[in-house]
Amino acid sequence: MRGLGRASIIGIVYSAKLQSVPENLLYTPQNYFTGYALFWGGITVGFCNLLCGVAVGITGSTAALADAADPNLFVKILVVEVFGSIMGLFGLIVGLLMVSSAADFSAAKAVASPFVH
Repeated sequence: MRGLGRASIIGIVYSAKLQSVPENLLYTPQNYFTGYALFWGGITVGFCNLLCGVAVGITGSTAALADAADPNLFVKILVVEVFGSIMGLFGLIVGLLMVSSAADFSAAKAVASPFVH
């Protein structure tokens, strides 16, 4: 459930970057950079949250077993679980940095590619 909250935050940030541009004015280096920044920012956030979920699942299972065996270990295992869940937050920060470096999509003055009609 933690990853869903982060995904909705990054979705709101991405939606601010999207706007309609005519196809014949779309292919500029700046628009390519914006598109790739949005794509790889999303991949980064998604992959980090996937790993975060796996880490929290494994450490949560281990924490339950360790707490059942020895109740004194609960706080120590909880600290390890927090370290696993912080990976998702770091992925969100990196994704936001990638998206914030991209400008909004804008129309070109002329066609940048000779292959676009």
